[in-house]
Amino acid sequence: MKHYDAIIIGAGQAGVPLAKKLAEAGKKTVLIEKRFVGGTCINDGCTPTKAMIASAKAVYQAKKASELGVEIGDVKIDFKKIIRRKDDIVDQFRSSSEKGINETKGLRLIFGTAKFSAEKELTIALNNGGEEKITGDWIFINTGAKTAIPDITGLDQIDYLTSTTILDIENIPEHLVVIGGNYIGLEFGQMFNRFGSKVTILEKSKGILAKEDEDVSSALTEILTDEKIAIVTDVEFDKISQDKKQLHISLHSGKAKKNIAASHILIAAGRIPQTAALGLEKCGVKLDDKGHVVVNEKLETNIKGIYALGDVKGGPAFTHIAYNDYTIVYRNLIERTTYSIEDRPVPYCMFTDPQLGRIGISEKEAREKKLNYKVAMIPMSQVARGIETNETLGLMKAVVDPDTKKILGAAILASEGGEIMSVLQMAMEGGITYDRIRYCVFAHPTYTESLNNLFMKLDK
Repeated sequence: MKHYDAIIIGAGQAGVPLAKKLAEAGKKTVLIEKRFVGGTCINDGCTPTKAMIASAKAVYQAKKASELGVEIGDVKIDFKKIIRRKDDIVDQFRSSSEKGINETKGLRLIFGTAKFSAEKELTIALNNGGEEKITGDWIFINTGAKTAIPDITGLDQIDYLTSTTILDIENIPEHLVVIGGNYIGLEFGQMFNRFGSKVTILEKSKGILAKEDEDVSSALTEILTDEKIAIVTDVEFDKISQDKKQLHISLHSGKAKKNIAASHILIAAGRIPQTAALGLEKCGVKLDDKGHVVVNEKLETNIKGIYALGDVKGGPAFTHIAYNDYTIVYRNLIERTTYSIEDRPVPYCMFTDPQLGRIGISEKEAREKKLNYKVAMIPMSQVARGIETNETLGLMKAVVDPDTKKILGAAILASEGGEIMSVLQMAMEGGITYDRIRYCVFAHPTYTESLNNLFMKLDK
């Protein structure tokens, strides 16, 4: 049985850089991956979806070009070329990551499924057959999450899609029904609508983006419905069935009964951690009631020397958070720092068009916490850069403390909303108050320049 200084389970956005850095620091390290190097981000998430979203936006812009005085004519979609481009980018990123692992001295990559057989012992079912047992001083769990399948009568009897399998379809769906009106479902829904699918989004809450402020949700709802995407909210499912031609969904929206026929159904109603097959009962690592690995502020579990990083531990499920987890654990263990995950910023961006960039607290959260706050809001139709580029959909919104002048949070539903949000994040981290941004000199004409006008609203 081989012994290692460090074992990492899962080659995701925390696991890969952590494994390389530990090996470079002189630790005998092994990285175990059951599928593909790169995790969800490279293989099933950020990389492939954003590549396809770029194609969908090109379709949309081509169809709107006449508004700018450019006549293009019929827009034709080569879906197989779109998929090929997406696959080439994924292969490029994945192979680059794997090459970096293989070129790192002191780091071994094993393809297989790892399961605890004792506190610091793993049994690996190797992908090429057989098994191997290893032990380690440090063990890092980076197994991520997968699509949560809702309990709907008949769902287990049909061929449904997930955010992973939809990336492999060969033809554009005739009518795509998306179960779930949040970040993943909305990105896919708008994308395939622009490719030519009829799209219906079904959401159990009163509105899409249930965690966001109502005005943000309403603004995006209007944008999507203007693109002829049907959005049904307050949904309770009765039954789903399938015949040779179609899928059939029976539901209630409020008190109204609806029956919807679809060619494809995408399940996008949340994610669950991949912990069930890890055999954590053998090592004593505690899970919460949703199956996430419980960690402290330094990402260590209740068992000394066993850590969890990324989506598997719960909390914000974003690639950049997983990567930050790696930096915290590595620096604490190797550089003897005392970094913590407490109070770190959690920016995120949904890549609908327009994007939704978010940082800090929402107005809803400020209200629930009974904070003293003010809200600044400006529609993108009043932003000069948006008017010039014909990108006038959405809004900029910020929540501030009127006493300290600090920015508490922001929601930027706009073209390049993630980039604008990042400017405000830097201001928040640097202690730059909104009154200073109000009079800050930004380059003209940029989207960021309109932060002057956004905070000017608080002068009234």
